Amino acid sequence: MQRIRLRYTKRGRLRFTSHRDFQRAFERALRRAEVPMAYSAGFTPHPKVSYANAAPTGTGSEAEYLEIALTASRDPEPLRVLLDESLPTGLDIVDAVEARTPGLADRLTASVWELRLDGVDPAEAERAVEAFTEADTVEVQRTTKNGVRTFDARPAVVSLETQGSQADRPTDQPCAILRLVVRHVTPAVRPDDVLSGLRAVADLAPPVPAAVTRLAQGLFDEETGTVTDPLAPDREAAEALTAVPAAAATAPTPEGSA
Repeated sequence: MQRIRLRYTKRGRLRFTSHRDFQRAFERALRRAEVPMAYSAGFTPHPKVSYANAAPTGTGSEAEYLEIALTASRDPEPLRVLLDESLPTGLDIVDAVEARTPGLADRLTASVWELRLDGVDPAEAERAVEAFTEADTVEVQRTTKNGVRTFDARPAVVSLETQGSQADRPTDQPCAILRLVVRHVTPAVRPDDVLSGLRAVADLAPPVPAAVTRLAQGLFDEETGTVTDPLAPDREAAEALTAVPAAAATAPTPEGSA
C-alpha cells in the first residue's frame, strides 16, 4: 500500500468552506481522477484519507495537509495535477510527496498566521501588540458546547508582530497586518483568540472582521524560531534512496572481478 501526502490551500471565497464540505469535495475529486484508493473495512467502507489539523472555517490557508492510501503505486506529481484539476479553484493541491517517514501529524506543532486588520491604523496595532507580548498572562474566553471557557492565550504565542500596511486594492482606509506564530497546544489557541487577547489588553477592536490566512504549519525549530516544512523529511528520504543506486552505479569495479 502506497501513502501520498498532499498540501492544499483554501483561498478566496473558498476559505468559508467547512472541513466537512472539503472532505466531500475531495472524495469527489478522488473519484473523478480515478485514484486507486484503499478503503476501510466494515459495512460502510470509505476512502482512507487522514486529515491533519484543519484550519477553522472562515480562515484562508496556504498550508493544509492530508494523507491518502493507495492500492497501486502512483507518481506523486501527476497525481497532484489530476486532483488539482478535479477540485474547484481556491481548493488547490500544491504539493505531493510519497510518505517515507512516520508521523506527519506529529510534525505539525506550530502555525504561522497573517491577520489583516482593515480599518486599523498600524501604529495602533503596534501599541496593542506590544501590550500583548509584554503581558505575562492574557486571559480570553471561548464559547464551547459545554459553556464559556476561560484560558490563558499568552504561552502559546511564540511571536506576534506588525508587518506595516498592505492592500490588495487601492484604498484610503488604514490597514494593519499582523504576523503570528503560535504553538499547537491544548486548548488550541486560534487567531481569533489572539484577537480577543488584543482587545482585552489594549482595547483593539477592528471595525470589520479580520482576514486571517495560515501561511505555514509544521515543526517549530527552537533554534531558529521558524516553522519548518513538514514534507521535507519525506523528500529527503526519497532523495537518499535515489542517491544510493546512483552511487552504486558509478562505484569503481574491484580489481580482478569479472
